[in-house]
Formats: sequence, structure tokens, C-alpha cells
Amino acid sequence: MDGQSCCAKFLQTCKPYVAMISLQFGYAGMNIITKVSLNHGMSHYVLVVYRHAFATLSIAPFALILERKVRPKMTFWVFVQIFVLALLGPVIDQNFYYAGLKYTSPTFSCAMSNMLPAMTFVLAVIFRMEKLHMKKIRCQAKVVGTVVTVAGAMLMTLYKGPILEMIWTKYLHAHQPNSDTSAVPSDQDWFKGSIFLIIATLAWASLFVLQAKTIKMYDAPLSLTTLICFVGTLQAIVVTFVMEHKTSVWSIGWDMNLLAAAYAGIVSSSIAYYVQGLVIQIRGPVFASAFCPLVMIIVAIMGSFILAENIYLGSVVGSVLIVIGLYSVLWGKHKENKEKKEREVMELPVALKSIEGNGKIIEVVEIDEVEFEKASANNRMVSSLDQTVIAVALQMQDKANETTQKN
Repeated sequence: MDGQSCCAKFLQTCKPYVAMISLQFGYAGMNIITKVSLNHGMSHYVLVVYRHAFATLSIAPFALILERKVRPKMTFWVFVQIFVLALLGPVIDQNFYYAGLKYTSPTFSCAMSNMLPAMTFVLAVIFRMEKLHMKKIRCQAKVVGTVVTVAGAMLMTLYKGPILEMIWTKYLHAHQPNSDTSAVPSDQDWFKGSIFLIIATLAWASLFVLQAKTIKMYDAPLSLTTLICFVGTLQAIVVTFVMEHKTSVWSIGWDMNLLAAAYAGIVSSSIAYYVQGLVIQIRGPVFASAFCPLVMIIVAIMGSFILAENIYLGSVVGSVLIVIGLYSVLWGKHKENKEKKEREVMELPVALKSIEGNGKIIEVVEIDEVEFEKASANNRMVSSLDQTVIAVALQMQDKANETTQKN
């Protein structure tokens, strides 16, 4: 039983990590497929519309069936937040990201996205979701990490540098002389794409912060994801009509454009928004943005093989700085969560010390047992110290009952 219990706890702990790592593989595939589609002339405005239309259709049935009894009542304030979330995610983030991807490369775009945790941290501090105590090392690590991340992003934007040849790219270029390596973006396009990617990342970070608030008020992740995608589709249609005046841009066939829209909609929007919302609810917005470097590594390998993508020195150095800053922020967040758990654990023993009399002991133990059952029902981990305290309290209760019976 103890082995099964430990295994169950381990799996429960690993769930958020497995979920976010799986999402990064999904994002990596989306970047490669989307880059191919954009290179073939598809409008990124139309791609955003089709992407979120697919996302809405794929996740709406699950929301209607699985959350029909638990779906909260829609209020005006919740609808306003959903409208803003749709504007931040499907419209601003996606359009600017696709524009930046078109002007740069998949690896560069993923590297710039690693600014997300630092931007999320800054916004969380501004909206008082994160407390900043500069005398503590963990807060200093977050601030230093944010500065280093911004420095890496600026380096990638302003300095391109020479091309770095990898072993496998040399082999591929030697055997694929007709590959499309002439479509190298100019320095002006590279700078423009960098700015677009920074704007997209800022919108994405804002979505993380607002989603953490909204999901507390509208605790139905599937329904929330469906509504964000649906409202985002309507908003994206309006933006596309304003920006694209040719009806031919809406045409789509059984080709890479359809695959890009369907893959991005089903994997990178519907599934990703839902899983992301669950992870944010459990571990917070900073944790959810912690796995971006994995996308960069996957895309760099896939892009060099599939797209014969060039990797520049400035991108590599800037990416290293961004990753260093990223994990400095994450280390600070980890220390903060650890301190928080230690404070919560210490509260229960202090309460037990103040118990006087049999009746009060029974009263406190009953509260602890109820809380323990609630935590187990919600699949939350209870530390061994908590269980020990409860066990000691139960023994004290039994001894008190025996003493009462003897008297």
C-alpha cells in the first residue's frame, strides 16, 4: 500500500511537468508547419481565423458535455475578461507572432518567446500577484533574471552575427543544393520581426496573468477555453476584413495551409489553452511559462533538418542569456513556493500546542480530518509532516477518551 501511495503521489507531482513538456513538442511542430505555410503565401490573418475556428469546433463538444453541470453563471465582468483574453491571445499575440515568424525564423521566434517568464513576472508584480522583497535572495534572483533576459532579447534583435554551421546542416546543404536558402530575411526585416515577436510575447504574458484571475471566477476550464477561442475567431474575422481586401486570401485547399490551420487550432490552441489553464490553476502563471527553452531546442533541430534553417551567432548568444535569465527567475519562484509550503506546514503544529481540554482536542482534530479528506478528494499532495501531526492528534484524542472512561 505504501508503495502504491508513493507511486500515486509521484505521478500526481509529475502531471504538470509532463503536461507542459508535451505542449512544447506541440508548439515546436506548429512553428515548423506554420513557417512552411507562410512561405507558401498564406496570410497570417486568415491563418489566425481558421486556427481558432478549428480550436472552437474541436473543444466545444467536450465543454458542453463534461461541464454542463458545473459551468458557472456567465456575468458581465467575466464576459469582459473573456473578451480581453481573446483579444490578447488569438488576435494580438497570434498575429504579431506569425508576422514575426514570417520575417525571421522558427528558432529565432522560439528563442524570443523565452522572454515570457520575465515579462509574466513583471506584470505579476505590477498587478500584485507577486510580492517583491529585495532583501531576499529569491527576489534578487527574479530581478536579475529579468534584466538578463531582456539583455539577451536586445542582443538577438540588434546583433545578427555570422552563420553557424552545424555538422548535420553541412551534410544537408551538400546533398540539397536546390533547397530554398536564398529566401534569407534582410536586416530590416529581421529587426521588424524581432519587434513583432516582443509585442506578441508581451500580449502572451498579459494573457497568462489575466487567465490566472479569470479561471478563479469562471472555474470551468473547457468552457473558458471554448469561449476564448470562439470570441477570438470573431475578433480575428473583423481584423482580417480590415487588413485583407482580397477575397482570394480566404481560399484554402487540401494542402499545407489546411494542415497548418488544423494543427495549430486543435493542438496549439484548444488543447494548449485547456492544459495551460489547468497548470496555471495548480502551479501559477510563472511555472506555466517555464518550459519555453525546450521548444527552442526542438525547433532548432527540426528547422535545420526540414527547412535548412540558418542559425546565427547573435541568436545563439542571445538565447543563452535568455535561458540563464529564465532559470534565474524560475529558481526564485521555486524558493518562494518552498517557503510558502513550509509556512503552511508550520501553522498546524502551532495550533495543536494551544489545545487544552478533551473537547477542544476533538474539535481541532475533526477540522483537520475534514481538511485532509478535502485535500485527498481534490488530488492534492499532503506532506508526511501533515500526516504525522494528524496521527499524533488522533492518538492524543484516543488517550483522552480512555482517561475519560476510566474516570
